Order: sequence, then C-alpha cells, then structure tokens
Amino acid sequence: MNRQAQAAVLFLVGGALLHAGATDLYLRYVKAGLRPMLLVSGAVLVVTALMTVWLDRRRAGGNATLDEAAPPNQTPAAPDNAPPPPNQAPAAPGDRPSPPEATRAEPRNAPSLTEAEQADPRAAPPPPKEPPTHREPRVAWLLLLPLFALILVAPPALGSYSAVRSGTALQPPYGYASLPPGDPLRLSVVDYATRAIYDHGRTVAGRRVQVTGFVALAGDGTPYLVRMALNCCAADAQPVKIALTGRVPPVLEPDTWLRVTGVYTARRTRDPVNDGPIPYLEVMAAQPVPTPADPYDESWNQ
Repeated sequence: MNRQAQAAVLFLVGGALLHAGATDLYLRYVKAGLRPMLLVSGAVLVVTALMTVWLDRRRAGGNATLDEAAPPNQTPAAPDNAPPPPNQAPAAPGDRPSPPEATRAEPRNAPSLTEAEQADPRAAPPPPKEPPTHREPRVAWLLLLPLFALILVAPPALGSYSAVRSGTALQPPYGYASLPPGDPLRLSVVDYATRAIYDHGRTVAGRRVQVTGFVALAGDGTPYLVRMALNCCAADAQPVKIALTGRVPPVLEPDTWLRVTGVYTARRTRDPVNDGPIPYLEVMAAQPVPTPADPYDESWNQ
C-alpha cells in the first residue's frame, strides 16, 4: 500500500463518516450528542487525504524539474581542426595525440587496485549495494474490511437477543424532573422504571402513562418492554426493562416496537440475569409502531 492508496483509504473513511453523520445512520453507532464530532472527524480525514495527494504530486513534479535542469557532466570534445593551445608545440606527423588531462587524471578518492586485481577483474571488490527499499506491509489492506462493512452493511440496533442476555441497567437517579400536564403522560422506559422503583411510583400514581419500546420475552415467557440505554456508543448499551401485565396482546413477536398506554402498579420482579429490579406496568392499550429513528434511550445518564 503506497501513499496514494493510503490517501484513498483515508478519503473513503472520511466520506463514510460524513455520510453517516449527515443521515440518521450514525445513531446506530453513537449517541446523538456526538454528531458534531463525527462530522468534524470525517472532514479532517477527507482534507488529510487530499493534502497527501497534492503534496505527493508536488514533490514528484519538483524532482522532475531538477532532473531536467541538471547540467551534463560530459565535457564537449574539441574539434579535430582546433588550433593547439598556447605554449604547446604542434604535433609531429605520426605522433599519437595524448589524451586530455581530464581523461588521464584518476578520479579523486577512487580506490586503488592492486596488481592482482588489475590482472584478474574477478578479484576486484564488488560495487556497493544500494539500500533496500521499504515496502509497506500488505496487511494494511485489511483496513478496507471495516470500511466496506460501514458502507455496504448498516447493522441493526441492538434488540431482544441482547436484552434477554443482559441484566437491567436501572440506576438510582440524582433527582426527578417535574412532570408536565397531559393525559396520557409520555415517559421514556428509563424514566418510568426509575420513578416506579426508586420513587415508589409517587409521581406517576393515578396517571395514565405512555411508554414506547421493543418487545423481549424472558425465559419463562414474561413479556418485557425494553429500551437499550447507552452512555456513549452502541458498544456500551445496556437494557432497561419494564414487565407488562394486564391487557397484553395475546401474540407478541420479539423486537416488535409497541406504544403501551397503562397505569402504575406496585408489582415488581427481579431480573434473572443480574437480580436487578424490574417494575411492572398495567397495560390498558398497546399498538405497534415503526422503529424510531433513534432506537436508543439516552435519558438514563442525563
């Protein structure tokens, strides 16, 4: 991989980051607040690739100009009918012309050869070898694999498979924000679960709430309404679960997104994975909804 290929890889990676940041594709990888940093990173990579190509072409053009402007090292031969230089007698007929001084003079710092070396050219020392040229490792081409995966394959958001194999990540909050008026009250999965467990439902009791998440089924068949909460990126996403009871739809497919309307209930259970607390929601109505543009819940660390 030469410098031109490296510049091409940088350009493609930067273009992929700009494409992901300009669309909702970046929400599959990082939280929404990191969008400006993603766009800046993509722009820096694209500019770096373009500057690399420009500098290489400029350096190549400069070397070609120097080679063309270099003076020849050969001394022009004097014509046969040129007059002899001053203070030199003309050559007599039959005399062989003497070689010029530049030809008879030995080059400066040239190594002297012994009589054996002069008699046998094979005894002369070999000419110095040129230093080996550095070749970039071919393993660098493997950098193209994640690039093609980013461009060609958009991975889906984490769903029920990860949720049932990970324990709930519910944590005690620093405080509770005031709830707006309205019926039903729209809450995130994290907000409802936090108020139901750590506030014992005092701020949501007696009010209809509306929560949106995807369906996950526990090993015993208990339906959960789940949202994957993340702190930075999809690599650290963890599930927050709400168990459903009441008028639950008879047929539930994992990873189906539901908008559930219900009321608070003091019933709770424990997560079989990490023994974390899981609140219940008394379902009054449920309807399927499309997958939201941002499938992750970022409210748990705000």
